[in-house]
Parts: sequence; structure tokens; C-alpha cells
Amino acid sequence: MIHDACGHTNVENNTNSSEGNEEPNIHATKFYKLLKDAQTELYPGCTKVSKLSFIVKLLHLKCLNHWSNKSMDELLIFFKEVLPDGSFVPTSFYEAKKVLRDLGLGYTKIDACQNDCILYWRDYANAQSCPKCGKSRWKSQEHKSKKVAHKVLQHFPIKPRLQRLYMAKKTSKKMRWHKEDNIDDGVMRHPSDSIEWKSFNERHPTFSDELRNVRLGLASDGFQPYGNMSTNQSIWPVILVTYNLPPWNCIKSSYFMMTLLISSPKSPGNDFDVYLQPMIEELKELWDGVETNDAHSKSNFLMCVALMWTINDFPAYGDFSGWSTKGKLACPCCHKETQSISLRNKLCYMGHRRFLPTNHPWHRNRVLFDVKVEMGVTPSPLTGDEALIQLQNLDNVSFSKGQKRKHNVSANAYNWRKKSIFFLLPYWKSLRLRHNLDVMHIERNVSDNILSTVMSIVGKTKDTLKSRYDLVDLGIRQGLHPIKDGDKILLQVACYALSPDEKFKLCDFLANSKVPDAFSSNI
Repeated sequence: MIHDACGHTNVENNTNSSEGNEEPNIHATKFYKLLKDAQTELYPGCTKVSKLSFIVKLLHLKCLNHWSNKSMDELLIFFKEVLPDGSFVPTSFYEAKKVLRDLGLGYTKIDACQNDCILYWRDYANAQSCPKCGKSRWKSQEHKSKKVAHKVLQHFPIKPRLQRLYMAKKTSKKMRWHKEDNIDDGVMRHPSDSIEWKSFNERHPTFSDELRNVRLGLASDGFQPYGNMSTNQSIWPVILVTYNLPPWNCIKSSYFMMTLLISSPKSPGNDFDVYLQPMIEELKELWDGVETNDAHSKSNFLMCVALMWTINDFPAYGDFSGWSTKGKLACPCCHKETQSISLRNKLCYMGHRRFLPTNHPWHRNRVLFDVKVEMGVTPSPLTGDEALIQLQNLDNVSFSKGQKRKHNVSANAYNWRKKSIFFLLPYWKSLRLRHNLDVMHIERNVSDNILSTVMSIVGKTKDTLKSRYDLVDLGIRQGLHPIKDGDKILLQVACYALSPDEKFKLCDFLANSKVPDAFSSNI
């Protein structure tokens, strides 16, 4: 990658470009300094590895095998002792990381309030306690000299990694695929075929005129790093996906960019915006453009970057969008036109037949549904301007887990809990599709619920006594109503329930099915 980035530049004086090429900018110049390390022998007479390749491979082994920093320091000291005099082996893990600093692989640590009120960043960088909740920034350190923060956010800058994609000839060529090689035949194979992508081009023609401008998608989800061994810790990585690349590259993990790593005993929830501040500030800067060296065309250009949408599961959808995914108006697509009814144990969301064509026979079918005729009109999604008008009726929201939240009393604010921090991006309100649901979660949950119900798996089936009583309240499906037999309540077998023999056949089929690798999950 370093040789591709250099192109025909003279190695002895890598800041001077060859005839006919533009001089590399300051970012590329720092990157090219690594060429000297790439051609420097590890020790006099060594022909197998260079100083740079030795450090890169050693740090790679450290990550793969989970070596501690102390063991790494001791290993480097040992190498320094056994290798010939004059070797360029670093004496510590810290020195090894300094060699790779210009690659743009570093990150910054930002302390956070234990109640998620603020980040100790910019105006609060030197604060010793939270100005909102008054909690100390540090954990109790009675016998230790080093201060340890309650919570730490790790921020991985986006700009150097996007610039590095254009510093290699192969990836620089791939970053043009969405415009030069994609075939627009009406079939959506890539985000560039979507209506939202084309709509963005119409609204921002100066951005779309430069095909090298970058479009990103954001995805995030939480998980427990230690599995079921520890339930008091969760990690939320915030991942960016580069959509300029062809579809067989942009969804590969090697091209994913983790920009934030949020570690907390509990999910940040509605306070997610506190942790997104560094990324949003960087995205605002990248929208205005940053000078970048293109190794493919051997020229410099102003690279602008836009975030197209976010991708989350349904609970995280509410945390990022600001629209609560709970309650009577839980649907963010139907928004204030969500149709819901209260049953004994839960809310039930109805009105799905209005999404069918107007002449569909199911609109008037009473028997198959809830004994009602449904002739509603498909709700129109909220535009950015409409959402901002509704958000004006929302009271000021304070981010903190240590304080009681003020409940909004304005009916015109509907289900909004906050004004999302993404509206700080100058183009965000112009997007037609700002947030997406992760189809993987939907597929998994739907298929799991269907299998559990037809297999009558105890604890997982949705065909329960409570759901049968819901049918009684709705006055439908009389054949499935519970029957009282003295002190017992009998449930009639549903038509979708499998017999023991049918269950065995289904399990046998799934166990012996052979599908391509990564085609399906472990059913």
C-alpha cells in the first residue's frame, strides 16, 4: 500500500513528485515517510524483513494472541539483546506504536460522566467533576496514584482512514465504482441504485459532481464482551461503511471503520448523543471537504463526505432517531398515524392493510382479519422539515441517568424524546431516509418466533394463554378461545401447530440441509 501511495515518487526524496504529477499534500507526505522504514534493514545484512514490516507483523501477532503490553515490552527487550548491534528493533511497545503513528491508526480517549451527562472534552476537558450532576470524574483511588475515569470513550478519527483509501492505487480505483462501473438497469444491487441516493444527488449537485466524494452508512449495536459470564458490562461499537466501494468490498469487515467504542455497564439509551459528539464534529468538517491525494489520478482533490443513513435494530433505532419505539405511536414510519389498540397484556399495532394497493380484496375482508373493513391510506414518511416542526414542541431534554427526565406535555411533539444530534449535520434534514432497520435482526426474530410457535417450544411460543384471551377480547377466532373445564383451562390445538411426528420431520430436514457457507445461521 505504501508503494502504491508513493507512485513514481523518488524514494530518496519522497516529498518531490515526478514530472507531470502534483506534489503530495501534507498528509500524504507524512505517509510517504514510512517508505524509508519500509526499506530500512531490521539489522545490518538482514534481507528478509524491514523495520516497518517487522513492527507491523509483531503488532499483528500481539492483537491475534492477546499479548499484554508488559509481555510485548519484555519481548522487544529480548529481541534487542539477541539481534546484532545496530538493529532498529524498538525497545518498548510505545516506541513501536510511534513508528506507525503516521498511518492514521491511532485513537483518542475521552473521559465521560458516569451518568452520561457530558464528555470531558473541549470546554470540560480539565473539569474534575460533572457540572450537571456533580459526580466526580474519577473512581475512588485511595491507595493509587494514577487516576482512573468512571467511563472512557474511544474515538477513532475518520479522516485519515478515508484519505488512506485514496493513497493506494487499487482502493482509489475501487472508490469510483459506484459511478464508473455500476450499471443502472433498474435493479437495486448497490446503495447507489436506491431512490435516496439519487434524491441526494438532486438536492446536492455540487457534492455529486465529484465522484470521489465519499458516502457513508452508520451501524451500531450493543453486546456483552464476556458473553453470559458478566452482565454488568456492555460495549457499543459505532461502525461506518464506505458505500463508494463495490458491493463485494463495502460489506467486508476489512473495509469497516470503527469510529467510536462506547463501554458502559448499561446501554447509553437516550443519552447516545453525548457520545456521538466527536464523530458529528468530524463529519461536519468532512462535509466542507479535506484535501486528499488520489494515487490513481496522481492528483490532489477536495474530498467531501456525507453520512447517508443509520442502520440499527428497533430499540437502537429509537436511541439514534429520537423517536420512541415504545407506546401507542411506536412506529416511526406511520408516526402520528400509527394505529394501535390496548389489549390485556400489551399494545397491538393494526392497520397494515392500508399499505396494500387500493383495489386489493383484503381491504374488505372481515373474516381473515379483525372483523373490520380497512380502507385507510398509506401514511407518508416524515420529511426532515416536518420532523423539525414537531420537535419545536419538545421541551429541552437533559442528558443524564442521574436525574429525572422532564416528560413532555405538548401533544404536538407526539412520540419524540429528543432532537437527534444528527440534525446538526447541514444536509441531514434533506434526507428522505435517515434511519434504517437492520434486516438481519428482523429475519432472525421473525423466523425464531414462527419456529417457536409452530413447534410449541415452552417459553418461546407466542401461542400462550394470554394471547388466546386477547382473541376473546377482540371477538375473533372463536375456535381458538380457551375452554373452562372445572378448575382447568383447555386450549384447543391450532391449525398451525405441528404434531410430534411433523416436528421430527422438520428437525430432521433442517439437520440434514446443506447450504453454502454463511448462507444461514445455526438453526
